[in-house]
Amino acid sequence: MMRTLFLQAPSFEGFDGGAGARYQNRREIRSFWYPTWLAQPAALVDGSKLIDAPSHRLRLADVLPQARGRELVVLHPSTPSFSSDIKTVRALKAENPQLRIGMIGAKVAVDPVGSLQACEELDFVARNEFDFTIKEVAEGREFGGVAGLSYRAPNGRIVHNEDRAILHDMDALPFVSPVYQRDLTIENYFIGYLRHPYLSFYTGRGCKSRCTFCLWPQTIGGHRYRTRSVGHVVDELQWARKAFPQVKEFFFDDDTLTDDLPRVEALAREIGKLGIVWACNAKGNVPRSTLKVLADNGLRLFVVGYESGNQKILHNIKKGMLIDVAKRFTKDCHELGIKIHGTFILGLPGETKETIEETIRFATEINPHTIQISLAAPYPGTVLYQQAKENGWLDTNNADLVDENGAQIAPLHYPHLSHTEIFNSVEDFYKRFYFRGPKIAAMVGEMVRMPEMMTRRLREGVEFFRFLRERREAAL
Repeated sequence: MMRTLFLQAPSFEGFDGGAGARYQNRREIRSFWYPTWLAQPAALVDGSKLIDAPSHRLRLADVLPQARGRELVVLHPSTPSFSSDIKTVRALKAENPQLRIGMIGAKVAVDPVGSLQACEELDFVARNEFDFTIKEVAEGREFGGVAGLSYRAPNGRIVHNEDRAILHDMDALPFVSPVYQRDLTIENYFIGYLRHPYLSFYTGRGCKSRCTFCLWPQTIGGHRYRTRSVGHVVDELQWARKAFPQVKEFFFDDDTLTDDLPRVEALAREIGKLGIVWACNAKGNVPRSTLKVLADNGLRLFVVGYESGNQKILHNIKKGMLIDVAKRFTKDCHELGIKIHGTFILGLPGETKETIEETIRFATEINPHTIQISLAAPYPGTVLYQQAKENGWLDTNNADLVDENGAQIAPLHYPHLSHTEIFNSVEDFYKRFYFRGPKIAAMVGEMVRMPEMMTRRLREGVEFFRFLRERREAAL
């Protein structure tokens, strides 16, 4: 094997570019997801090393010495961080001109030519599902014989090899937890709604839903949910529990773990035997009978993408969700003791001042434990991006989707709704949801019952208000 470095490159201060970051940016509350998309091929390459610079607060100067003893470097860029990532590529190549440097992920999968043309020092990109593509490159194979690769030939011409067949035997992928143990400090990863420290990985790839804005199913994972066997997942849980006794919660980062109800029930029953606390992404339509099985076997929290409280917008984005079904699901979760972190998106096609108000009322009515409000982000490779380009909703100066500090902007606008109106509605949404008597009382009660939450919530509060102040200053 080539001496290989997998790198989440230094970027904006506090920038979250990890696997679970559906919108890669600097967030209201400092948080980091595990770089699972890099850890997975790293697990296939013996002797490799994984560096996640943002979560470990490493600068470019800290990373460059790693280039000297390596033969291959693989980076995972994103649309917001790409300009910064290619600066890293150039610096690495200057440090070691013999390095082969490549990129993986959605950004380069949808635009391999543009990615390679943007940086002459970039040797190749791996398109679509790239795990075994990278393994073959690391084995030293000639680029021309590696399926799924686009690369720069010695004469400068860009060559595209045949596509790599999609992986169906997900058990063929090794555990990522040993890579975490070898190369990461897990205490550096924290999410506001998960217990700390947490650990996350995938039990499958792909999502049945056709949401027009969602990046991963449209670029990497596909719309067929391909899963690891229950036994394979449980084996990794058992390994990770012994390796990381400090972990308080496991998070399954599948786009929608509840896409396969019989499997998620079977998985829950096995997890229940281990006595593990866990959480996952779910769609707001899980029947109560399944919810009961999950709640009885250690499930603590769902992350649910409600997106909007307006039914027409949900139809516009092909969410496949009915408001009444989401309300019933949420009520069932409350009654069964399952907490919900609800995510909402403002600025989707069909948004108006009235629909924003409708969504805020909807969120306060269903009352998830915590919420996250994102601004609609048209990532290249998604249907939303195509719609935005065709209809003139996206200005070219907003194409990076973040501001100069890495924080989300409102990149879309409509004839009846401006960037500024959408942007300002986020702060209004947060305030009206959290600054309610019952919600404040519930949060104070949680801090009293769980002393460890006191310090955490106070820190998050300081970060949140600082973020709001920065937003207001940026809007001026």
